[in-house]
Amino acid sequence: MTEVNFPLPEGTHTVILGVGDLNGLMRGKRIPADQWPRICGSGNALAMSLFTMDMTCDVWETPVVGFANGFPDCHIFPMHPPVAVPWEPGVAMCFARAEGMDHGPLTVDPRQALLRQVERANAMGIDLQVGTELEFYLLDPDTGRPRDKGNDCYGLARAAELEPVLGPMRRELAEMGIPIEQSNPEYAAGQVEVNIRYDSAMIAADRVVMFRSLVKQLAARHGLNATFMAKPFIDESGNGFHLHYSLWSEGKNIFADAGKLNDLGRHFLGGMQQRMAEASICGAATVNAYRRRQPLSFCPVNASWGLDNRTVALRVIEGSDSAVRIEKRDAGADCNPYLLMAADIAAGLDGIEGKTEPTAITTGNAYEDDNAPPIPLDLADAISLARNSGWLRDVLGADQHEIWLQQAERELAFFNQQVTPFETARYLGTF
Repeated sequence: MTEVNFPLPEGTHTVILGVGDLNGLMRGKRIPADQWPRICGSGNALAMSLFTMDMTCDVWETPVVGFANGFPDCHIFPMHPPVAVPWEPGVAMCFARAEGMDHGPLTVDPRQALLRQVERANAMGIDLQVGTELEFYLLDPDTGRPRDKGNDCYGLARAAELEPVLGPMRRELAEMGIPIEQSNPEYAAGQVEVNIRYDSAMIAADRVVMFRSLVKQLAARHGLNATFMAKPFIDESGNGFHLHYSLWSEGKNIFADAGKLNDLGRHFLGGMQQRMAEASICGAATVNAYRRRQPLSFCPVNASWGLDNRTVALRVIEGSDSAVRIEKRDAGADCNPYLLMAADIAAGLDGIEGKTEPTAITTGNAYEDDNAPPIPLDLADAISLARNSGWLRDVLGADQHEIWLQQAERELAFFNQQVTPFETARYLGTF
């Protein structure tokens, strides 16, 4: 282990050190500045259960962490110099990596799954570049509903109304090392989309974890709740997470040939399409996540692909050579970015190695394309496909695969063990 001593911004009294948990939520500790040199040298101990607990912080018996072994510790270590938090004078934040007490990698750290695919690509001479788009709602904390009314997608008047919140978000997140390309009102009242500039895959994933945490903090400062929940309102647009993939080598986009997707890019596309159904659990792991997958919703319901077509799952974007890329559109904004990217990239690299061809292109409305390969439209089907996928088990690692599916199975069981308000309203006074 190489010891580092990252300098603190002048005037720092507290450092936030955090890491992405099982669900890609940022968790960690606040550390007095006088303890920082020790943390740089020996790390900070946290319960390893942060990688095996659900989004509500509930724990259960898992193959790696549980009551049988007493919920042991792991350590997290800073990866870069802390950056000042603009809205908290004297506070700086640093993203961390995790390791076991033996200084080895943790099999339940989701970051490890993506790291393996990044290293695989690097061994092939490939630099993976990923741009991310995340949608979220800004809600009144008392009502749980948007304060604005009506759909004003891309509306500049609505953007001006939201600017007191989104303006500081763009500027202050950029100050913290998250380069925001743009923001806009999305397809429902209270809904926003923010685009983060593309970068190497691991940096892109780390930024998503930080972004979601910081957006919630910034929204709260303006008296709002921010939610990345996939489908907060059944009659309104869901929150998607769109990823833009391109592969680079020696400074060139190797997906591109005269501004068009080339054979290598097409094989990467074919690989992603081939594994999309069995890897669905990586982008949609809750009952609610599958409520996004509705016809005519701009969320895909099959593994179709097409050119600049927002009804498909895999949207090919062409233009200048540097702009050629594949946009994958099925995931919810609340998913774990490490597991999602790991599965996408593994499938794409497999496609390159196996020269996998995609199915026929969809040129019209993908919701009406009966020939497009199906993807799961509910959690039970997604769990079944993932449980039976040796490929996904190899990509995530046996421990990560098992714990991720255990969580999904628990979520499905919790949902099935309740009587919904719909049932009560419809049947209680009828029968």
